[in-house]
Amino acid sequence: TGKQEGQNKAVEPKSAKKPAKETVVIKEVALITTEEFESVPAYMKGRITYDQVNAVVQQINKAVVGKYKILYQPLKSMSAPVRNLYHRFMEEETKDTEGVFFIVEADIKEFTQQKLDKRFHSILSILRHCQRVRELRGSGLIRYIIC
Repeated sequence: TGKQEGQNKAVEPKSAKKPAKETVVIKEVALITTEEFESVPAYMKGRITYDQVNAVVQQINKAVVGKYKILYQPLKSMSAPVRNLYHRFMEEETKDTEGVFFIVEADIKEFTQQKLDKRFHSILSILRHCQRVRELRGSGLIRYIIC
């Protein structure tokens, strides 16, 4: 009788309702704390302020969310320019970037008003120092992976 009970439990009627659409969590960069900013070496900081670093973090998050909202959309619901973006995103994917969230400089240009100047790149090195982003170089692109 023990076996029969186990088998009966396994065959439960499934609900006729469709399961609710799964919400995909898009990973974002956490803001830098003041303690972390103080621990960054002076040669990296230069004249960059704490607020400027966190402003760039917010711009990066905006770009990541914009990119992955497009990637998680069904292809049929996309307009032509959005579909072109989708195909560019898929071309940027490599076997190393499977399952991780990343952006490239073109994504920052596309989704934000951020200037990609020397100050921006020095802020990225601060973010790498604080282990918020990782750099993956290859095939002519620098991919910034969200840690």
